[in-house]
Amino acid sequence: MKANAKLDHRIRVLLHSLGLSCIGGAIFLQILVFADIFQNGYFMAVEQNPAILLFEILLTAFAFIYFIYMYQRFIRSVR
Repeated sequence: MKANAKLDHRIRVLLHSLGLSCIGGAIFLQILVFADIFQNGYFMAVEQNPAILLFEILLTAFAFIYFIYMYQRFIRSVR
């Protein structure tokens, strides 16, 4: 039973690390996009590799789900 709790804790830490990294990366990319818009007046990004595009979409979906999860935990803790 103790090994199961330790594994659960490790998986939870791994998911939180990945989720926070995705959110941090999204914030960093937004800063880069806004800087490019400020300098050029527009931003254009085109991805040709379908594997990278799929991976980016999956990471975005994971970050969105993680953000909703953390937001709900925060709101429930405020009550």
